[in-house]
Amino acid sequence: MLIEIARIFAAAAIAGILFVTVDLIFRLPEKGGVSGATSIGTAIEKGGGALHGGYMMGNIVCSPDASAGTLLAACGVSIAGIPGGLAAAVLVFIGNRICHDPGYAGTSGAVLATCVVYGASFAGFAPQDFIAGMVLAILSVQGISHARSSAFLDRLWGWRT
Repeated sequence: MLIEIARIFAAAAIAGILFVTVDLIFRLPEKGGVSGATSIGTAIEKGGGALHGGYMMGNIVCSPDASAGTLLAACGVSIAGIPGGLAAAVLVFIGNRICHDPGYAGTSGAVLATCVVYGASFAGFAPQDFIAGMVLAILSVQGISHARSSAFLDRLWGWRT
């Protein structure tokens, strides 16, 4: 039982690093990619948070980005292995088209997550560990404190630029 919990927390850390890195590479904190992301970013700033971190959090909520891609890829790998993860990437790409988002972060995140989740299986991780871990990673960014999370993401964005 403790080993399973440790794997889930390790998977949460890996998944969190993966999706935040992909989102930073694809410049999600630079501006609200879709209209809802802009609104969420400005609302988080008015609530004491950082604007660029708020934009990134808004993009996570409003369009399938790397966090959604990572979660869906883990589900796809759990169901059908690598083909399932790649099918999830196609679904993320279609979801981005529906949201009028270029979708490079989400699709890339799903493809990378497919490789990471499958590769981690050789180290004893199950895809289900990444499903639970990804939910924890998203909740840690979105559910604990918008002001602090946005400030942390803004700091990471500052290092990138």
